Amino acid sequence: MAVPETRRAGKQDSGTATAVVTLRHATLAYGGRVLWRDLDLDVRPGEFLAVLGPNGSGKTSLVRVLLGQRQLSAGTCAVLGRPPRRGSPHIGYVPQQATLSPHALLRARDVVRFGIDGHRFGPRPGSAVRRRVDEVLRAVGASAYADVPVGLLSGGERQQIRIGQALAADPRLLLCDEPLLSLDLHHQRAVTELVDARRRSHGTAVVFVTHEINPVLGLVDRVLYLARGGHRIGTPEEVLTSEALSQLYGTPVDVVRVRGRILVAGTPDDAAPPPHHAETRANADADVTDGAR
Repeated sequence: MAVPETRRAGKQDSGTATAVVTLRHATLAYGGRVLWRDLDLDVRPGEFLAVLGPNGSGKTSLVRVLLGQRQLSAGTCAVLGRPPRRGSPHIGYVPQQATLSPHALLRARDVVRFGIDGHRFGPRPGSAVRRRVDEVLRAVGASAYADVPVGLLSGGERQQIRIGQALAADPRLLLCDEPLLSLDLHHQRAVTELVDARRRSHGTAVVFVTHEINPVLGLVDRVLYLARGGHRIGTPEEVLTSEALSQLYGTPVDVVRVRGRILVAGTPDDAAPPPHHAETRANADADVTDGAR
């Protein structure tokens, strides 16, 4: 499969700059269950890293480590050259979809503003903040529903707003936790194009957790695949092969490429519950206003 031009550009740019994320011998366990161990990883400016794996493999937990919400069991982690900490203004965070009441009073522009000044209510925001909010709303294509309560927006529109919130503070690292769940193909494309445009225009590093590689396949520089306490890291051509995944799972796995799409069959999680399984949801932040701030 030919490597798309955007992927080549991302790798070339990322190879010459200091890493935004650095993990060394990183291990994460819950009790006696190891999710992943001895993970060595550098994510560089402008790089698009897709994080794949079955439910319960520790994808969302990795995001929480980078947000400073979860401690490693062993090893070290640095984000922007220092240990992860909660509320970093240099990190944008797009959480999993949350169920919202249609009676929620928050407007789309309010959610975006939280990315600039936190969850601060009270006095009317200054003109500089209002201009920045309007600029972000235009950038994510949400100006038409800027004053609509978020509970009345479609899933795709809410994800565009969440991305706007994550980008409002001009982050150097963008963490996306299953941002494509429950979206149709049109909105999947809109969300992935927004993320890709940001990393190409500003050199923002992207860590993109997903169950489905195909919507981002043409954008991805590298893949981190988590499974059975182990991992594989490399380009999609290196990791998403029958041989590589069979070794990772310890059982035969078939990877088939059909018309530019990748199909994986035979993994032990084939019969796993859908993405909204309780374990996955327990790790997800449930409020649309939650973010790295």
